[in-house]
Amino acid sequence: MKENDIFLASVKDFFTLKMMKYSVAPFIVAMLIIYALFFYFASATIDQLHQSTLHIEQTQTNVIDGMQNTDSYVGDFKGSSVVEFLMGHVITAWMVTFLFYTIGSMFALVISIFVAIIVIAFLTPFVLRELQKRHYIDVEMRGHDNIFISLLKVLKWFFIMLLMFILFIPFYFVPILNVIMFNIPMYYFFHKMLTYDVSSSITTNQEYKKIMFFAGNDIRIKTFILYLVSLIPFAILFGGIFYVILIGHTYFREARELRLSSNKAV
Repeated sequence: MKENDIFLASVKDFFTLKMMKYSVAPFIVAMLIIYALFFYFASATIDQLHQSTLHIEQTQTNVIDGMQNTDSYVGDFKGSSVVEFLMGHVITAWMVTFLFYTIGSMFALVISIFVAIIVIAFLTPFVLRELQKRHYIDVEMRGHDNIFISLLKVLKWFFIMLLMFILFIPFYFVPILNVIMFNIPMYYFFHKMLTYDVSSSITTNQEYKKIMFFAGNDIRIKTFILYLVSLIPFAILFGGIFYVILIGHTYFREARELRLSSNKAV
């Protein structure tokens, strides 16, 4: 019942005019960055193909009137002829197109998640203050850590994510398992960033530790579900603010209960 209340309250808050305005920002910023990166790398790839050389050797044997005839061809394709050769054959054209769009799509998805997380991080304090005004005027936003400590933590999580990507390389060649192992580092960074952005604005460091001890599994389940939703193309760009609202409601309520129990104990 508690989780249903949080979800319904989050949906209502998300569809308010102010929250909808906030939700547009990640989409606009991410689209501009992805658009610029796509054309930059596409241009660089085409330029590289135009500057490259492709060496081709072909041998074909035919039997004509009982006589065996062998034709050989050796040639070098340079510059634009490389592109013409690749795109002029059905198999190579399909492979080039498939690789280009597959890698491009994965790259765009990863970039969109990262950009959205960064943009949402800047908007989080404004979203949480709005939630506080609407529902939690009795819950003080105490917060913890300064900008320097926050930056160090983000860098630590980022390098841990990169290390996990490297350690999991052998698993990337195993079907199905590669999808799981590729997303584990991404989820790790996503969970850390989302929960830290919210908790560092609402709770003290000690309160954060207590909340994660008692309600950590519930929060991880929420962030895991939100991460799976993020894998839908552009979902996080539109719904990123909803993520903050949902996790924000969770931390506000946990902080209220924690402080009430502490006051009673005193």
